[in-house]
Amino acid sequence: MLNILVVEDDSKLQHLFCTVLKKNNFNPLPAGDGEIALEIMEHEHVDLVITDIMMPNLDGFALTKLLREYNPAIPVLMITAKDTFEDKKRGFLVGTDDYMVKPVDVNEMILRIHALIRRAKIVSERKILWGNTTLIYDSLAIIYDGTEVQLPQKEFYVLYKLMSYPGKTFTRQKLMEEIWGMDTDSEERTVDVHINRIRERLKDNKDIKIITVHGLGYKMVKLETQTNE
Repeated sequence: MLNILVVEDDSKLQHLFCTVLKKNNFNPLPAGDGEIALEIMEHEHVDLVITDIMMPNLDGFALTKLLREYNPAIPVLMITAKDTFEDKKRGFLVGTDDYMVKPVDVNEMILRIHALIRRAKIVSERKILWGNTTLIYDSLAIIYDGTEVQLPQKEFYVLYKLMSYPGKTFTRQKLMEEIWGMDTDSEERTVDVHINRIRERLKDNKDIKIITVHGLGYKMVKLETQTNE
């Protein structure tokens, strides 16, 4: 059972979050402010942190900044009433992974927690498991039904990015910036060429498919959840 640190000074809200987490098979560790949260982390393993911003003693911004120095990989979800762009910007600058504004839909909160944990696992293991398909980052390899094939570097990075965020649409420009770099001389149609090559490699794969989102870019879907587009 994963431990989730709930840093919230509103006792009713803290209780609500902890109750919902328990019902979803997580082990919540309640803390009334950032200082208590740090004390808990000295003797408890924490898999994810949910934190408010406005709290006594040590607020969410300061806590998140300290967490990033202590453990750069731990997922952090900020849940707060502060909803201005500047507040969100500051939250992401100090290191939060996701940001929700109160009042919170607790079902959406659980979905976001699952997504953050999955991404953290991908980062730590440098491996993606999806049905009978495995991507191994360190060897640039894709394994399907026991057969391993090494991919060219750029093709692998595009595939790895798409599979890390199933259902999320990436524009050609975004893929160019992340895979080829901001200063690349390559054109966006280079992405299309690589996508076509990856599709050819995946033609017999029954786990996944790359979908073209017309006018936007590409996304990866599980074939069992595929919709006609």
